[in-house]
Amino acid sequence: MALIAIAADKGSPGVTTAAVALAAVWPRRVLLAETDPAGGDLVYRSAAAHGGPLNPNTGMLSIAATARRGLVPDQLWDHVQPLSGGLEVLVGLGIAEQAAGLAGLWPTLGRAFSSLADSPNAPADVIADCGRISGDTPAVELFPHAALVLLVSRTEPEAIARVRDRAAALSAKLHGGPRGAASLATPLIGVVLVADPNNAGKLASQVNDMLVHAQTGARVVGTLADDPAGADQLAGRKRGRLEKSLLIRSARKVTADLYQQFGAAWSVPADPHLNGHAGAGR
Repeated sequence: MALIAIAADKGSPGVTTAAVALAAVWPRRVLLAETDPAGGDLVYRSAAAHGGPLNPNTGMLSIAATARRGLVPDQLWDHVQPLSGGLEVLVGLGIAEQAAGLAGLWPTLGRAFSSLADSPNAPADVIADCGRISGDTPAVELFPHAALVLLVSRTEPEAIARVRDRAAALSAKLHGGPRGAASLATPLIGVVLVADPNNAGKLASQVNDMLVHAQTGARVVGTLADDPAGADQLAGRKRGRLEKSLLIRSARKVTADLYQQFGAAWSVPADPHLNGHAGAGR
């Protein structure tokens, strides 16, 4: 099982960019699911494999009808579209009002996402872009089914304070009671910092110390480069060698570190000819 849910507390730290970057270099077959109830971004920023636009009606919107009759993990593939770089995506909702169609279905989706890695036909990990989770967003109903919840944060003091408080609240909600003290309870809550590469290591150490001291049950699991040019390349707004960008290089390190720590638990064999979609956003 490997559902990795990616979210942020507030503001725009780059959750979608982080999710696409990590999915683009994921070492096994991966499905990127846009599960933000406020609506997805990929239909506006990415081209489909055939060169035209993505179909906004195929994805989270179309899966709602299927899920109401029950959802076998392999059925997810019926609603997936490939991007021009090869990355397979479940396109998000168009507008927030459409989230009403998914009411009550989030746990069903969570179970399907987490079980897709065990599919005998087309196994894959799932990276879910959950957007902002401040307030009562239903996307948090995916979290109990995740192996890992990643909170994306920038490094301004107020952003760090918010991610600390959000991590503590999530730990209490997901792990509950005395068990919340176990920093390795499932799902693990990790923080990914979007930081200047020149001082990313120092900042990660400082923030991790703060998370531990505050007994949040979370820890820093990596840093992504604050790389606007790389983000533009990933979104198809700028040409360049995406695989050489600071963003993608840092994403490779984050995924490598995650697999070094947790890969034994994510034991489904890789599908090597589908790995490494570093051009996914173009």
